[in-house]
Amino acid sequence: MIIKPKVRGFICTNAHPQGCAANVREQIDYTKAQGPINGGPKNVLVIGCSTGYGLASRITAAYGSGAKTLGVCFEKPPTDKRTASAGYYNTAAFHEFAEADGLYAHTINGDAFSDEIKAQTIEQIKKDLGKIDLVVYSLASPRRTDPKTGETYTSVLKPIGQAYTSKGLNTDTLKITETTVEPANNEEIANTVKVMGGEDWELWIDALKDADVLEQNCQTTAYTYLGDKLTWPIYGKATIGKAKEDLDRASLAIDQKLDDLNGTAHVAVLKAVVTQASSAIPVMPLYMSILFKVMKEQGTHEDCIHQLQRLFVECLYSANPRLDDEDRFRVDELELDPKVQAKVEEIWPQVTEDNLFELTDYKGYNEGFLKLFGFGVDGVDYEADVSPLVKAPF
Repeated sequence: MIIKPKVRGFICTNAHPQGCAANVREQIDYTKAQGPINGGPKNVLVIGCSTGYGLASRITAAYGSGAKTLGVCFEKPPTDKRTASAGYYNTAAFHEFAEADGLYAHTINGDAFSDEIKAQTIEQIKKDLGKIDLVVYSLASPRRTDPKTGETYTSVLKPIGQAYTSKGLNTDTLKITETTVEPANNEEIANTVKVMGGEDWELWIDALKDADVLEQNCQTTAYTYLGDKLTWPIYGKATIGKAKEDLDRASLAIDQKLDDLNGTAHVAVLKAVVTQASSAIPVMPLYMSILFKVMKEQGTHEDCIHQLQRLFVECLYSANPRLDDEDRFRVDELELDPKVQAKVEEIWPQVTEDNLFELTDYKGYNEGFLKLFGFGVDGVDYEADVSPLVKAPF
């Protein structure tokens, strides 16, 4: 079939297998070009390994440190008539490249929130790796089933206390409109914390530690985003903010649990990038379109793979990591540069539908969005007839 993007709102419902592979190859080439990471990890578990920051983590560990990587994801395989999810194609491509380069890679495809997948992962670690020295937690899901109770919780993106009104960009129509989001009730807040907070990260570390598959001096990190004034009402003073507070709580609890292994846990604060998750948040497409323009003009723009390279070199495997007062790794300092934020805030009220492409980098934002699904990648013939059927060893 000839595969063209099918976009509905903030979702692309298909993916291009060759485009996804080329996107993975680009990230691998970047990581290789940076050279070896001094003191990097040897055996790495990436929970949520197939897209965005999770995929970039796996590539950085494998190609920056020569690490063996075990990934966990939940991705749909292809059929004769439908493409697979982008994460499926990404992971299949990573396996192909890793095998060609002599790197160990194994992936478990299933619900990472479940006890069954945790047990299967531990069994694989014991079989192939022995012990893990880095655990990356990079899950992004709108819902979670608690493995202890069987109850399913759904997260919401809502402010707390009062309604939030902001201008936003409808990426389907390119209309700029004001959107009001009503405040969350207590149940919605609690449910969002259950899905997006630190409980599952903590359950993973408990399971790994109880099974004695964590190495001495191991590290674990989970990713978050904080932002600044324009995004704070929907990130900080909001349901996501409560979930992020719980992530900080879990980090402290995990750090204490790893004390006898001389292990450490840190939340890593990363910059705003185009991901499937960030695209769903009302204010973010317009904010990122402006941010990207400003940061590109200043020569400081980064995508997932650039952020992860710096996280590994400047934080995880640095003698002097960049930490904030909450003991979080900070790799968002270029986004939060006062000059960058001041310029973004200056542009924000000026943007209209008429000057969208002049005042912002919406073109770059949209290209980044499509690239998540394997579209618009250099060197790929999108007019070619390709099969959606790609075999994957997972």
